[in-house]
Amino acid sequence: MIRVLVVDDEWMVRSMLRRILDAQDDIEVVGEAEDGRQAVDEVRLHRPDVVLLDIRMPRVDGLAATAELNRLPQAPKVVVLTTFDLDEYVETALRYGAVGFLLKDATADQMVLAVRSAAAGDAMLSPQVTRRLLRRFTGAADPRHEDAVRRLAVLTAKEREVLAAVGAGLANSDIAERLYLSEATVKSHVSRILAKLQLTNRVQAAILAHHAGLN
Repeated sequence: MIRVLVVDDEWMVRSMLRRILDAQDDIEVVGEAEDGRQAVDEVRLHRPDVVLLDIRMPRVDGLAATAELNRLPQAPKVVVLTTFDLDEYVETALRYGAVGFLLKDATADQMVLAVRSAAAGDAMLSPQVTRRLLRRFTGAADPRHEDAVRRLAVLTAKEREVLAAVGAGLANSDIAERLYLSEATVKSHVSRILAKLQLTNRVQAAILAHHAGLN
């Protein structure tokens, strides 16, 4: 069972998220918080696996809370949820240790997938955020292209296919369907890709894939 803490200063948003997540057989909402300070206290109390965390909140905002949560022993996986998709929020949240970034207009299925992906140790960005982030870091005349191509030479053909799908912002389940593989096999491929390329998360892998021109 995936234990989740929902953090948002609007009770209606918390109620909506709880309703969506509690409807899943493998997810349990163990608590709620209305600001970043309360979120840290609730995490210490309930020890959730995943925290769904709003950015703009009173007292302590979501970015500061993400940084503090990441310093806790047995830190939970943080998925940032916001109405704002500004690049600086994405970069700061990822730098502070968030493993996912979703806009509040995401579908219920996307929210559930983000929680499951985070719990499984996978990063998850909304498709809109992924496209914006990659546009920021890549370009047709990017001088890092040759270096990226050289680094990808260590990958097998199948690993390059998986990396291209990661670069497209696909989750493991979507990659499995596209490449006719099991999700376990895809996860194994992703782990080997990150190890071979000396990367720490899927976002870095997606950026490298775009530098190399895989998408």
